[in-house]
Amino acid sequence: MSKLETLKRVVKRATGKPVTAAQKVTRAINLVEFSPTWVVVNVKDAPGYKLELIDRIRHGVKKTDWKYLISYLGSTEREFENILPVSISSMQKKNIYGKETSERIYELARLFGLGYEVFDSKDDFKNWLMTPSKALGNKKPFELLDSSFGFEMVENEIVRIQYNVYS
Repeated sequence: MSKLETLKRVVKRATGKPVTAAQKVTRAINLVEFSPTWVVVNVKDAPGYKLELIDRIRHGVKKTDWKYLISYLGSTEREFENILPVSISSMQKKNIYGKETSERIYELARLFGLGYEVFDSKDDFKNWLMTPSKALGNKKPFELLDSSFGFEMVENEIVRIQYNVYS
């Protein structure tokens, strides 16, 4: 019996519930609850979820959490330089980011979490982000992520794809 199967049985015995995929990933990579990377993995988990995220945004995202997020996404900071409200060089000088930057980081985390849930793989989602979409005025979804309205449009399009409602 593998270690994972043993862990599942122990948790199931202790709680009476099977372990979810999000719980497995969270435990496997030791994610801090409500960190940006945790948000990617746990898109719809936990009561009071949005209130906790608001609190995390107000306190600021740590540089280490940002670095871990971009690593988890398989991306680089440069890929996000036009989306974030501050320059990458400014971000490198800080250990904790301001409210506006932290909010954008959490918006990215939530969007990538939704995308990973809807698309078959991380690569499929990334490819979709970089492909012009008729529903988004023939713009690449990634290009719209520099504003809250753009985030909303892209998120709505992902939800349409999730429920097979094409515009």
